Amino acid sequence: MEHLAGKISISVSDKLYLKDPETSDLGRRIVSGSIDLLVKLGLENFTFRKLSLHVGTTEASVYRYFENKHKLLTYLVMWYWGWMEYRLAFTLANVEDAENRLRRAIKLLTEEIAEDSNFSHINEVKLNRIVVAESLKVYLNRHVDDENEDGAFSYYKSLIQQVSGIILELNPDFAYPHMLVSTIIEGAHLQRFFAEHLPLITDNRDGEDSVVCFFTEMAFRTIR
Repeated sequence: MEHLAGKISISVSDKLYLKDPETSDLGRRIVSGSIDLLVKLGLENFTFRKLSLHVGTTEASVYRYFENKHKLLTYLVMWYWGWMEYRLAFTLANVEDAENRLRRAIKLLTEEIAEDSNFSHINEVKLNRIVVAESLKVYLNRHVDDENEDGAFSYYKSLIQQVSGIILELNPDFAYPHMLVSTIIEGAHLQRFFAEHLPLITDNRDGEDSVVCFFTEMAFRTIR
């Protein structure tokens, strides 16, 4: 992750692409267009042919950037976690109290997403919808060990490591900090999905963000 010309540049593992999409206008349009289409179609109905038509290029040009749609999805999800790590650093800056930092971190990981003007070609609200609906497909596949070895998931692991460290500040004897943080992240995704599609199996109370409230309460009850 780097600062470039006053803005943030998130560098995803180069094992996920053939040509860095951040280096050209077409690459950025491919990223932006893929977000639009994945939200609209879902991964199963998404194809590079449809993407090429959507962004006004050839299918061959898309393949010059990404080997397949799984690599493209993984790129998008890991870009999202790089962006979240950047936001975490900003959120926790100059906050010394560990309990306050953990509350802020949990809110960041579980709240609804707003768009970030630092990245004009990426709609973070739409990208969050993709992460909620599709991100488990990034991990639950037979290539996950090889991709992990190549460093594809570094932002995600770093984010979990940082929040786990805050938990251990509050309770050094707590045995399962990483498990708790990853459960909060993935559980929040599921509850957002349920709230939109299967509302009878979740709880959505008026006047609060129930997902944030639930996982904050769960975390503090668990570590105490």
